[in-house]
Amino acid sequence: MVRTFTAAVHQEDDWYVARCLELEVASQGETLDAALANLREAVEVFLDEAAAPTIEATPLVTSFQLDGR
Repeated sequence: MVRTFTAAVHQEDDWYVARCLELEVASQGETLDAALANLREAVEVFLDEAAAPTIEATPLVTSFQLDGR
């Protein structure tokens, strides 16, 4: 079974930090691709080792704007 997860990625100094929005799992890498690959591996390990992992529903991800701040 293929499951799709959602990743939120932001940059901290020279590193990209990737976080899975459905699980409490995060990872990092020196490039965006590396951060996502490391997150994929971390999620696989988490799901393999967790007795009964709680997978949250995929959240709605959107953006919004603020005037002049």
